[in-house]
Amino acid sequence: MYSQVMPVSAGKMLLVSPSSLTMYQVAKSAHRFDMSVQVCTEVRTALELVNHQKFDAVTVDLSLGPHATGILREARSSAANRTAVAFAISSTLDQSADAFRAGSSFVLERPLSQDSIRRTLHAAHGLILRERRRYFRCPIAVPVSVQQEGAAPVYGETSDISEEGMALRLLTPLTPGAEGKVQFTLPNTPVPIRAEARVCWCNESGQAGLHFESISARDSSELLQWVACKFEKQLAPTEIGLCAPLPQTLPQLIAPAWSELT
Repeated sequence: MYSQVMPVSAGKMLLVSPSSLTMYQVAKSAHRFDMSVQVCTEVRTALELVNHQKFDAVTVDLSLGPHATGILREARSSAANRTAVAFAISSTLDQSADAFRAGSSFVLERPLSQDSIRRTLHAAHGLILRERRRYFRCPIAVPVSVQQEGAAPVYGETSDISEEGMALRLLTPLTPGAEGKVQFTLPNTPVPIRAEARVCWCNESGQAGLHFESISARDSSELLQWVACKFEKQLAPTEIGLCAPLPQTLPQLIAPAWSELT
């Protein structure tokens, strides 16, 4: 079983643990960094989640048993989460070693404390933000052209732009897998950006998604700086200061932990 908890606008963590106390401790600290937490208590369900949803961080409690490290390995091999920041919760040195071998970036050792969890999340915070920025899409409408070899340019308008690609609307539909040169100019920048791009998806109405396959160092730098600026502006102030206030009430799913704490 799993459930959504603490739905805030920042990064998203998958927390896999059989313990309501562990859920409470990790979710409480994660909320200080404005992270939402989706909890899961079963290995099988966790494996499905890492293959079908995108997470910025994956935390696995190794007290789930010998198959728990399989969640870390599956996350590392999945298309969506291979670059997610991975945490393991360990009770022994052997478990910690297994976690690192399975692809964990950080290990939280029992007994857990709010201070130890906070320090680890603080150390990982930059990596989590970098992961989020890679997938950040800035909604923006600017003119764009796509030039395929042997064909006239196709014109349209972007709907969002990221570090690695864009979504756009064109007057003429494209073909999935087709390649071409895309050109657009970002707001308040004097020189257009050009990139070799591949069509990832499209529909009959002219909407399409492009992935940048090749881009010059100058254009890449210009694009990365622009996206980074837009990304930072949409961050919650607490993510920059790392001092988010805690909510007045905790989600019902984690409420049983109160009986373990008192």
